[in-house]
Amino acid sequence: MTAVPTVRSRPAITLAVVLLAFASVPMSISGAAVALPGIGDDLHAAGAPLQWVMNAYNLTFASFMLVAGSAADRVGRRRIFVTGAAVFAVGSIAAALSTGIELLGLARALSGIGAAGVFASGGAILATTFDGAQRTRAFAALGSAAGLGLAVGPTLSGWLVGGMGWRATFGMHAVLVLVALAGVGFVAESRAPRRPRPNAVGAVVFVAGLGALVLGAVQGPEWGWASAGVLLLLAAGLALLVAFSVLQSRSADPLLDLTLVRNRRFLALCMVPVVTTFGFVTLLTYLPTYLVGAGGFSAQRAGTVLLLMTGPVLLAPPLAGGLVNRGVPARLLITVSLALFAVGNLWLTVIGPSTPVATFAGPLLLVGLGAGLSFGVGDGLAMSLVEPGRAGMATGFLNTMRVGSEAIVIAVFGAVLVSLIGTRVDSPELAAEVAAGDLSGGVSHVLADGYTHALHLALYGTAAVCAVGAVLIGLALAPARGRATPPAAPQPYESAASGTPAPRPASGASNAANATSGKAR
Repeated sequence: MTAVPTVRSRPAITLAVVLLAFASVPMSISGAAVALPGIGDDLHAAGAPLQWVMNAYNLTFASFMLVAGSAADRVGRRRIFVTGAAVFAVGSIAAALSTGIELLGLARALSGIGAAGVFASGGAILATTFDGAQRTRAFAALGSAAGLGLAVGPTLSGWLVGGMGWRATFGMHAVLVLVALAGVGFVAESRAPRRPRPNAVGAVVFVAGLGALVLGAVQGPEWGWASAGVLLLLAAGLALLVAFSVLQSRSADPLLDLTLVRNRRFLALCMVPVVTTFGFVTLLTYLPTYLVGAGGFSAQRAGTVLLLMTGPVLLAPPLAGGLVNRGVPARLLITVSLALFAVGNLWLTVIGPSTPVATFAGPLLLVGLGAGLSFGVGDGLAMSLVEPGRAGMATGFLNTMRVGSEAIVIAVFGAVLVSLIGTRVDSPELAAEVAAGDLSGGVSHVLADGYTHALHLALYGTAAVCAVGAVLIGLALAPARGRATPPAAPQPYESAASGTPAPRPASGASNAANATSGKAR
């Protein structure tokens, strides 16, 4: 359930502001990857220091998401959105002006903190601005915006890098967010009815714990998974997250209310982006490298082929939202989407160094359709299970699962790929070069065959993960047998402008909203 704010706002402008900012954040991830070669040449950087242009952003983005979401409930969702967008813009401008790789890494870390504020508060703003069928459509549009950022980021960055240099890429990200901020005056402020006290200790422990866990995963391929440094980081991260759970269970004003995690259906919906990372994001990250290295594609052609997978992500979310509003259970769409990941990854094992694009176009379209069906719908359904007072906390936790899993799974997938290639080539160093798309260190067709063998095995693994995830999440989303799932009791909504609870809607309006929410379930 959600409530509609009583302060005057412009829902259409609110939606446009949040969508533009949401598209900019993933664009900064996928677009920056294209700029890396130019950055390396200009700043004389390579290897791990260059990779931290990506890692620094992902690390802070994941670590600060929950903190930003809980802060949004306490001090105001619009306020955290504005602060996050401003920090993101400053970090992007600093990145564009950086004169060294170290400064660029710090600027990207700052952008990641701002991105966490945008993502955590943006979803909460939509959840408290829209209700019923309108909320379903709003979150479907949010899924399309995120997909748009991922899809067009590499293309726009490629044009800018080729015409103006890599600095223009980060400048573009700053401009887009500043344009979004221009309309923020039409966004209503909102916060929890009872403003919780700051939980500084919990925030520090959580950021340190998740940061150590993500850092350990990121450094695993470089330092070695059995190295003392990686094992220490992973152990420290897990220990701190356990300590965080204990602290939250004893806190009167927790950063994360553990009753959210104990909600079977909400937790299942938070696992949807984790499975999506396995079935979709890993392909988005590693398939272009395979096409260029083993398939002999140009970077431009590889990016064009990838549109087969990213295109449906732009088109399917509104379709999925429309189906939900027409009575199709969101649970069914989500389960089908995860099953499509499994089938698509399994089918993609037809790919080889000389395979025509038409042969593997089908699985790419299937994977993209799976991502498009779940983007937005899953988030909207998750927010329908949370009262408005915890909207920021809920979106913060949901997106922590999304971004944290991306940072960890992508690192682990890459390490597994290198290990599998290593079983077919002479040395670990050569295996790493092949996984990066460089097949010049040996007989090219032998290395390409080894790369293909490793990719096929990895695809079998991701297909299995997605199949199991589809079954478990589908079962977890099922209502309890023998009784209907009661809707969450609506909570009073406090306007930041008035400071007073809004009156409850009339019973007819409330019943209509409940009926719409029931369709989603």
